[in-house]
Amino acid sequence: MPDGRLLATEREGRVILADVGSGALTEVGTLEVLARGEGGLMGLALDPDFPQTPNIYVSYTHAQGGGDSNRISRFTLTGVDTPTPQLGSETVLVDGIPAGTNHNGSRLAFGPDGYLWATTGDSGDSDLAQQMDSLAGKVLRMTADGQPAPDNPFVDRPYPYSLIYTLGHRNPQGLTFHPETGSAYVTEHGPSDNDEVNRLQAGGNYGWPDLRGKANQPGFIDPIIAWSPTIAPAGALFYSGELLAPLSGSLLFVTLKDQDLRVLVPTEAGDFVAVVEEEILFDEEFGRLRAIAQGPDGALYMGTSNFDGRGDPQEGDDRIIRIDVGQ
Repeated sequence: MPDGRLLATEREGRVILADVGSGALTEVGTLEVLARGEGGLMGLALDPDFPQTPNIYVSYTHAQGGGDSNRISRFTLTGVDTPTPQLGSETVLVDGIPAGTNHNGSRLAFGPDGYLWATTGDSGDSDLAQQMDSLAGKVLRMTADGQPAPDNPFVDRPYPYSLIYTLGHRNPQGLTFHPETGSAYVTEHGPSDNDEVNRLQAGGNYGWPDLRGKANQPGFIDPIIAWSPTIAPAGALFYSGELLAPLSGSLLFVTLKDQDLRVLVPTEAGDFVAVVEEEILFDEEFGRLRAIAQGPDGALYMGTSNFDGRGDPQEGDDRIIRIDVGQ
């Protein structure tokens, strides 16, 4: 948050507030979620005018009828200027996003355009990523009220499919925006090959399940970079602070499978269209890493994910780790 306190979600449904100086945690509220497999409480974003507009946006899995569904909701945060803010009323923005025990995606972020962006996984049914009557395997773009951005590429389609910005995604786990160009980027999980970093273009088709990696096929958009075997890239950001100045302008993301922090240095300052250097930091020091954020002072925060059923929890897990000095 602008005052330096850190909001975080836990898969089982808690929203917590951390004092990054003392490490003290406060429970802000608990949502009734379906925490099964990769489902549960996932994405989190602050309103662009926070705290003047004290709203937060979350994505989570819930039981709907005879199956699972992902939902994007807005909550008002009450008492935001007190030591113990609490979740207030909920407004459901988008519901019925396909969910599954695998490939839930569900990263949220406001872009520099003022719109709320959301990633969705293919929910374990790869064919849905190419189907325009499904919100699975897509990146969505909407207003703060859950309506399609007026210049969305498929805005003439029936709602909610008018929310679609890009298609052909398997499981996008990171979402960030370039600080100078404003372009959106996602990190994406491949099956056993070709994890990707993709630059999003309005209406772009990123190929899954028919194509992956750099296929060079007309009508499809290739990734900027891909990894085989897979590393499971997750949360991402472009570093823009001064505290860790050598990282400035680079794309940073954390990995689950390879358990490290990756630094991708662009070939040209001021944009990110190709990579000149890749650096690996904190290799296997903390286990699986899912989230990364930059604080207002330029420090980095990484969230571990060792209790997600695929990790090897150690004493103290799961943790949020502060990085405020270079190696």
